[in-house]
Amino acid sequence: MKPAPFAYHRPGSREEVDQLLAQLGSEAKILAGGQSLIPILNMRLASFGHLIDLNHLAGEPAEPAVAGDELVLGPLVRQAAALESALVAEVIPLLSQALRHVAHPAIRSRGTVVGSVVHGDPAAELPAAVALLAGSVRARSRRGTRPILAAELWTGALENTLAEDEWVDELRLPVRKADEGFAFEEFARRSGDYAICGVAARVRAADGELKAAVAYLGMGGLGHVHALPPVAAEEIDGPGLHSALTEAVAELDPGDDLHASARYRRWLALELGLSCVSRAAERALK
Repeated sequence: MKPAPFAYHRPGSREEVDQLLAQLGSEAKILAGGQSLIPILNMRLASFGHLIDLNHLAGEPAEPAVAGDELVLGPLVRQAAALESALVAEVIPLLSQALRHVAHPAIRSRGTVVGSVVHGDPAAELPAAVALLAGSVRARSRRGTRPILAAELWTGALENTLAEDEWVDELRLPVRKADEGFAFEEFARRSGDYAICGVAARVRAADGELKAAVAYLGMGGLGHVHALPPVAAEEIDGPGLHSALTEAVAELDPGDDLHASARYRRWLALELGLSCVSRAAERALK
């Protein structure tokens, strides 16, 4: 199928994008990587009168960069570039781990990190990772810019809190602290498929205790981080962790579908969570 007719715009600067969105509002849609948008348009699940292509913005960085204690990714940093970046692997190891599970190389070569985060698919890896990292985006318009925390970015599946004239020109993630460990695991029927269940874990070691938090994907929610009760370092694999993760999984509402039952997804969430938190704890204690 082919998309419904639309007007194509190719701005050369961020200011031109601001101007176009101020004029066109809800009739316009931003195109960066297009790996989700183009199939949606082709299948006519949605249609827009105007498409604003960011790919010709002058001077946009193609690589992530560190600014102070944050990693900054612009709107045209491709998933492949972030995955191959030694800087990302060093300062945000969770992002590197999550990106390995994103679709296939052909998709990652075009898809952008910012685009995936803003799109807000509950089955996608990057929103869960960004939520766990307590990242933020910068929304901009002709009216100015404003930061939006990950916890406040999404209102539901594929829905966000951006105004009609706003778009995201920056993602910021806090760099890893010395006492932190991260891990990411997911289960899919085939490599590159959407995960039936995935877990991202962060563990911080402080004063002989380990403080863990987990975020799930493919489990019906979006952007929610479960903070677990602190445990002693020597008890990270004990019954306390199992009990805490069991309570976290009980809050999930994955539902049944043709790929897996809700019961099976909850079982996966518990088992992957135990493994993920244990590996993150090992890295935090090194």
